[in-house]
Amino acid sequence: MEQSFRRMDKEVIAWNESVVRGSCRCELQSPDCDAVGSTAVVAIVTPDKIIVANCGDSRAVLCRNGKAIPLSNDQKPDRPDELNRIQEAGGRVIYWDGARVLGVLSMSRAIGDNYLKPYVICEPEVTVTDRLPEDDCLILASDGLWDVVSNDIACGVARMCLNGKKRASRHGLSEKEIVLQNSDKVCSDASVLLTKLALARRSSDNVSVVVVDLKKAT
Repeated sequence: MEQSFRRMDKEVIAWNESVVRGSCRCELQSPDCDAVGSTAVVAIVTPDKIIVANCGDSRAVLCRNGKAIPLSNDQKPDRPDELNRIQEAGGRVIYWDGARVLGVLSMSRAIGDNYLKPYVICEPEVTVTDRLPEDDCLILASDGLWDVVSNDIACGVARMCLNGKKRASRHGLSEKEIVLQNSDKVCSDASVLLTKLALARRSSDNVSVVVVDLKKAT
């Protein structure tokens, strides 16, 4: 997974360089392509493991038996280990509306953002979690959600969607048929509801949400 993140980082940088070379170099039209970047949180779900790789301040949260368990650690510039790494590389963390690398970026790792390297790196942190029968769902989302919605509330909303839709469709179907029929739509509905909740709470960042039903029959 680490290699995939490095390859994506190289592709973003290569694209940025190709855009710059092909663009007008006059002052008013010079693009800021070096500033193009993104967070990324990725999950691989197997029958017995959940493997999460995170780069930036997006987050993966496991809902297990009604409890929220974060499977990633937000990579913020003022996190002690990240602060030390940035300073050892010769960078600075400046507090400007929160901790920011060189006073600009509010995360310490990202794909792209070439102008802030080597202080901002693309190496993900990877966690491996054993799956249990009590696992309900997995939420992957950008900080636009987590800035205004707690892990516990997000899990509560997702579980409400999953449990409510399954109960409503129970008549005349086996449990396996119910799960297979409804899982994709229920997960989509849960993602939309969480996104709307973040927007209603006036999230100032972009909001991307994916909900994975861990009880779906395979």
